[in-house]
Amino acid sequence: MPRLAVLMPARDAADTVRAAAVSILRQSERDLSLVCVDDGSRDGTAEILERLAARDRRVVVLRGPGEGIAGALNRGLAACDAELVARMDADDVAHPERLALQRAALEADRSLAAAGSRVRLFPRRILRPGMLRYAAWLNGLTTPDELHRDLFVEAPLVHPATTIRRAALAAAGGWRDGDFPEDYDLWLRLHAAGGRLANVPRTLLAWREAPARATRTDPRYALARHVALKCHHLARGPLAGRREVAVWGAGETGKTFADALLREGVRVALFVEVDRNKIGREIRGAPVVGYGDVARARGLPLLVAVGAPGARALIRAELARAGFEELSDYRCVC
Repeated sequence: MPRLAVLMPARDAADTVRAAAVSILRQSERDLSLVCVDDGSRDGTAEILERLAARDRRVVVLRGPGEGIAGALNRGLAACDAELVARMDADDVAHPERLALQRAALEADRSLAAAGSRVRLFPRRILRPGMLRYAAWLNGLTTPDELHRDLFVEAPLVHPATTIRRAALAAAGGWRDGDFPEDYDLWLRLHAAGGRLANVPRTLLAWREAPARATRTDPRYALARHVALKCHHLARGPLAGRREVAVWGAGETGKTFADALLREGVRVALFVEVDRNKIGREIRGAPVVGYGDVARARGLPLLVAVGAPGARALIRAELARAGFEELSDYRCVC
């Protein structure tokens, strides 16, 4: 049994899949298997993988009917006979030390359910500001405490840059298929089960950006689906047993959270705002107060739902001045 299995689904990835697979086969960590799931490709992807398998017995190729990412991952997981399962995508490139460093991190800290890494986006000519901000945020999160604090801001691990304990993955039921981002859902479930998350403080994956990537085109990755997923897990975790909350931010993002929370049985009782045009009004049936009156949120879980660049740091500073403690009094959710 290899120490580590790498799970790589692929569909119509003939232009990039060989480079991705070779970056795994040339890892300094040699004791591995590469489980490739061809999920209904029609462009020669399967043939490329079969040629690699003929030359390297560590490569296993499975065929899927085109069932989608979650189904393909669970199909491949059944063939991953190792204690650690690393994710890889068919259009990315792994640093040669990626798997060795992630295995070392997981062996050093048995409380970790998964270890990701910093990433480098490419090609630079098509990168958008939003993705650059996300990568900069994620690359600043390395310790379990940092990932715990920002767990509901955004997915704190890059899926194809992460190695996961097989036992934790099995206990969580593998990947779920639904109208939500399957990777973020998994991180939230692993964390809810008591597993901690971390990122190795090294850039270990070249993460390809593309105009047609699923995060841009698939409705499961839309902002509203992220918010709904966060609220689903919030209601069953940090907000369990609570029926009312306060929300900092009465703009579109705050209203989206209010609507999603209400579907989970949690009502927004108070909005906190900096925009004078909103202060004094009612939104979704809740009064809007200025940030100078944030003390009115005492006794309610306060969710910070402002997505403007730089706003999170400013709000954290303001709440610290007001005597609010993060995670016990408030939580950032975007």
